[in-house]
Amino acid sequence: MAPAAASGGSSLPSGFSVFTTFPDLLFILEFVFGGLVWILVASSLVPMPLIQGWVMFVSVFCFVATTALLILYIIGAHGGEASWVTLDAAYHCTAALFYLSASVLEALATIQMHNGFTYKQYHENISAVVFSYVATLLYVVHAVFSLIRWKSS
Repeated sequence: MAPAAASGGSSLPSGFSVFTTFPDLLFILEFVFGGLVWILVASSLVPMPLIQGWVMFVSVFCFVATTALLILYIIGAHGGEASWVTLDAAYHCTAALFYLSASVLEALATIQMHNGFTYKQYHENISAVVFSYVATLLYVVHAVFSLIRWKSS
């Protein structure tokens, strides 16, 4: 039972204990790196609108959903019910999958930037790719520990 104990037990935290339990502490990093992806993609020139549209959708969706879940956990809306543990695991698995697809597509769009783009624009897209992969890693780690918590609940 060591992994369940490391993940904060089988219930979700309430109040400001969200900021002291793992994996819920990752909400803050997901918020920061997801916001950076959103800002960088929004400020860059768009070589492939369809691809970067998906990246924008994923970053905005996950940013808003992560913020909403964080606020709901802080105010204790889950009431300790097991269905919220399932929701947490399902959301983080979905977000990890979405961010992985967005990261791969953003990397593809960056690789295919050839003519007509400056060095600065290329570097903005490289930064978006790096932060997108960091956000993907954070969501994957959160999903794994959420699944451990779900299995132990």
